[in-house]
Amino acid sequence: MQTLVGWHIEMEFREDGPRTTAAALLRLGDGSELRAHGYSSRHPSDPEQLRVGEEIAGARALNDLASQLLSKAHGEIQEVSPVPTHPLS
Repeated sequence: MQTLVGWHIEMEFREDGPRTTAAALLRLGDGSELRAHGYSSRHPSDPEQLRVGEEIAGARALNDLASQLLSKAHGEIQEVSPVPTHPLS
């Protein structure tokens, strides 16, 4: 029997001159939430490409979420396993 599980991610961007920041919110099926941030900074000689700044900032925020998820999973394994585990990476 298959179970369908869904996670919801919200991503917001803020642009301030050459700097773009991303804020990510992940809602897990168990009701918990993880929040992460990422940023990008455009070099003054680079052309203005807002989408590229969002992609970089968003990727960095999602990378932070991935790291938090691995740490969360590691902690949950440690709670029930008598065998020492290594942090996931």
